[in-house]
Amino acid sequence: MRRSIPLVLLILALPGAVRAQSKPHPKPDADRLGMTCAQILTMSSTEWVHYVGEKTHLDAANMPYDLLRGNAAYGRCYDARTDALAGTLARNGKGPSRAARADFAAFETALKGFAAKALADGAMPADDQKKSYAALYEKQFRYEFYQEYEARNAVRPSPAATKSSAPAAAPSAHPDSAPPADSARSAAAQEQARSDADPMTMAKNHFGKLLDALPDDKMHELHQAFGEVVGPYSISAEIRLTVYRYAVFLLESPPAAPFAPPPF
Repeated sequence: MRRSIPLVLLILALPGAVRAQSKPHPKPDADRLGMTCAQILTMSSTEWVHYVGEKTHLDAANMPYDLLRGNAAYGRCYDARTDALAGTLARNGKGPSRAARADFAAFETALKGFAAKALADGAMPADDQKKSYAALYEKQFRYEFYQEYEARNAVRPSPAATKSSAPAAAPSAHPDSAPPADSARSAAAQEQARSDADPMTMAKNHFGKLLDALPDDKMHELHQAFGEVVGPYSISAEIRLTVYRYAVFLLESPPAAPFAPPPF
């Protein structure tokens, strides 16, 4: 009887072992063309789409499908990288709080609402390619959100090292010596030139021009929807600039030269 016990245990264990051996492995993503996500993300999305076109030997007539397929694969890799970063921060206890995540989720919802209106109300109807790029562009916001928390936890130089490396302050002018009028005008002109060349100022101005070119009803609708994106949420200056550039991209007509290069 005792000799039969190990045999019975072995028989009972066999179904589990068979199930473990027969567990299907996840299928590789055929649209990655044998490359890993890490390899794909070393390229820009534009470079990746060209690579897909070369490897699949699709002609110009198939290029729209080629682009959509390439963008979709790139987007899945981009999301996987963001998910990995979010998971690492959560395990280390250094990620955003539940309240911060909820606030960002509400921001994303407002952004998607604006994007849907912009793609429908733009000067030219958005085609599948435009929508594909818009969906890809939108993934950057979540990645930047988690990158900010990663940067906060990076090793920072000690205050003493920062102080020792700071340049010496220039001697201040005598309080009684007022600058000449010409110098004051020159300084004001230089300040205005710096303001005009500021990336945020340029993006805001271009966005305003695109809005002004729309019919009044569409312009007011989009202006209100955009205010719901940038108004009530706590977003960094970097994400705010990306929002304006994204808004410009959504409203740009395809034949026009893009205001800014693709973000990735």
